[in-house]
Amino acid sequence: MAPIQDWIALSLVPGLGMNGYWRLIDYFHSPTRVLQASQKELCRIPGIQKKQITGLASRDAVLEYGREELAKLESRGAEALSIEDPFYPGLLRQISDPPPVIYIQGGKKFLKQDAVAIVGSRAATVYGKRTAYSLAGSLARLSMGVVSGLALGIDAEAHAGSLAAGGVTVAVLGCGLDVVYPRQNSDLYRKISECGILVTEYPLGTRPEGFRFPARNRIIAGLSQGVVIVEAAKKSGSLITAQLALDYGREVFAVPGQVDSHKSAGAHWLLQQGAKLVSRVEDILEELPGYTLSCAGDKSAGQRAGHIDLDPDAQLLLNHIEPYPQTRDQLLEHSGLSPARMSELLLFLELDGLVEVLAGDKIRTLLQKHCSKKTRN
Repeated sequence: MAPIQDWIALSLVPGLGMNGYWRLIDYFHSPTRVLQASQKELCRIPGIQKKQITGLASRDAVLEYGREELAKLESRGAEALSIEDPFYPGLLRQISDPPPVIYIQGGKKFLKQDAVAIVGSRAATVYGKRTAYSLAGSLARLSMGVVSGLALGIDAEAHAGSLAAGGVTVAVLGCGLDVVYPRQNSDLYRKISECGILVTEYPLGTRPEGFRFPARNRIIAGLSQGVVIVEAAKKSGSLITAQLALDYGREVFAVPGQVDSHKSAGAHWLLQQGAKLVSRVEDILEELPGYTLSCAGDKSAGQRAGHIDLDPDAQLLLNHIEPYPQTRDQLLEHSGLSPARMSELLLFLELDGLVEVLAGDKIRTLLQKHCSKKTRN
């Protein structure tokens, strides 16, 4: 196995690019051999242009760049994994253009955990955010990792939902590990570095330029057994991730939104193309190879409801409250309760964690059916 500093050094050669990198590795079989090769040898490689190997003219300088990068990573508690490393994710290694080196911060053992990606719109609706958070939490409670891109909106909610449920989340960055982007997610970035793992193919100091994010999306898809799209416009990075997942032979899922919502137009298009519709976590896991499902009440709200001796009026009211938000007036009409009695019961149900009161005085239930156990065949 070649030294990690050689893998890093070769990746830092200006102008080489991913295609040039892999042509050199395919020819010489290791970065060490590439760095030892003469200019004459390098120029004989099919598909390699002279300008691509200009940066390799000084082998000592190139190796020094690798050593410096490795030292900077170690100083911040991060590390680099080459594609030869046993901890390098097996699924990512299988894609057509895997990064030869990934930089990580956090628990590298989490890279071995089965995972599903949840991605979607940055300008997400309340519905989209809530759905991403809930799905991620349900996956986490079933020991399934959640992968996303640390963007605002759906990505952030997916990471947060997994962490809140005590699960593992993987954030794939389109910049260096020392660059927090977007700044609004700085607290989430810190929590993931402590309780999950940050992953990037870019060296320290790399800025989050727009062209890096489509490349970042291939890693999100590559790390995951399936990709769930929660709210996406017709032209969005999330659809790029979905297409990459299809190219890699991964499952693609989509959450339906309101029929007239342009923010769900991309998700609806995916459903028309054959993506699996997701309304609950079982819809995801039943498509993944090797899993058998056993469904029971949700471990949080569902089990609490089963252990609480509810007042008959409270049970009646709870039966009328749906996952989709309803107004207080709608509940009054359906339940037949007086306004005062319903307000009293809603307070108790909210304190017990069975319902949620949203902005605009709308109410929804937190009771859902989820898979409570999974096994691998």
